[in-house]
Amino acid sequence: MTEPHGVAAPIKQNVVLYGALAANLGIAVAKFAAAAISGSSSMLTEGVHSLVDSGNQVLLLYGQKRASRKADASHPFGYGRELYFWAFVVAILIFAVGAGVSIYEGLLHIQTPNPIEDPSLNYLVLGIAFAMEGASWAIAVREFNRSRGEQTWWQAIHRSKDPPGFIVLFEDSAALIGLIIAALGVWASVHFQDARIDGIASVMIGLVLAGVAVLLARESKGLLIGEAADPHLIGRLRAVLDGHDRIDAVNHIRTIHTSPQAIFVAISADFADDLRMGEAETLIEELECQMKALSPWITSIYIRPEKRADAMVW
Repeated sequence: MTEPHGVAAPIKQNVVLYGALAANLGIAVAKFAAAAISGSSSMLTEGVHSLVDSGNQVLLLYGQKRASRKADASHPFGYGRELYFWAFVVAILIFAVGAGVSIYEGLLHIQTPNPIEDPSLNYLVLGIAFAMEGASWAIAVREFNRSRGEQTWWQAIHRSKDPPGFIVLFEDSAALIGLIIAALGVWASVHFQDARIDGIASVMIGLVLAGVAVLLARESKGLLIGEAADPHLIGRLRAVLDGHDRIDAVNHIRTIHTSPQAIFVAISADFADDLRMGEAETLIEELECQMKALSPWITSIYIRPEKRADAMVW
């Protein structure tokens, strides 16, 4: 996410997570009750979906707490990237549990169909669930839009360094799609008097979850390995260096997010040959002050004087 527009503060991220958790827990209970009464495969699948989503929100809250620990001798750059680990775990759970159980249950129901006698309860629960999921989705969209600025949605998701924001958005979007599929599956199963359609709906919900899980895993993997800061910020850092007459060349600027709101900056620059040691120290301090003023997320800056010919540039 680009810093100039300001990503939602941690407390606001928790509002999104707590809102989604409350909605999913209530919805899960209602879906399981409806599935037990009606025997609907797609309703049971939706119940599993909501239960998995609830567990995911708990894991993200836990990850945020773990990531907020202060730096120590063992982890001098802090524990911020632990949040990325738990985000990756969430993606695995969605794929293995959410998608896996949904597809398995759907195939089982296709083989041994269980007709739905009265779909009224299913429609009632699905309608309530859609309203609750829609409210959670609206909160997630509002917070996400605050942070994405002028970027497109996909650009903002791809550049985001804050997993809870886009994970809840993905989960709620998948949940709304799943509810529509489940409702259509229940209706078609009753209308055409073919209980297998309800099982097909379960498989389709599983495939939606699998797709979301793959996208989340892809984004979380990049963050876990380590991603650079926003290109716009890197350009502004370079402008600070390029604009100084005592720097002959900027060899490279390398950045990495050590947490969603923490960036480490490493710079190699070719300083003027006649610059004395004391002058160089003063210059580096001035440059660091100017760079840290560009973003509150810059926590550490390392500037290495290095001849252009000796620097490894890529």
